[in-house]
Amino acid sequence: MKFTLGKNERLKSRKLIESLYKEGKSVKTFPFRLVYLQKSHTSEFPAQAGFSVPKRNFKRAVDRNRIKRVMRECYRLQKEMVYSNLEQPHVFMISYIGREELSYKELYSKMNKLLELFISKIKN
Repeated sequence: MKFTLGKNERLKSRKLIESLYKEGKSVKTFPFRLVYLQKSHTSEFPAQAGFSVPKRNFKRAVDRNRIKRVMRECYRLQKEMVYSNLEQPHVFMISYIGREELSYKELYSKMNKLLELFISKIKN
């Protein structure tokens, strides 16, 4: 499996995002919140992921963009764990709910915990 995060693996559809926030369930591991929904999509990948950082917590776009870039990198390196456990297509949005920026190592371990929690939630 390639460790890439291409265009087809990113959640971009407004309709999917709307239905995700209306009908989706969520899991939290500080500083992340993952909203997920089992729904078919146009991509051939088992999941499509989106990433968001609120403007309310980080006023400067530079800070928001850096956090999103680090989040995408942490997810990209660990997505194989998610893909191997999904039977049906899912869409999910990972939001950063913390108020200050954490180091890459901390975010990587927190992303790992979040994805493990998500897997255990969909298995049950």
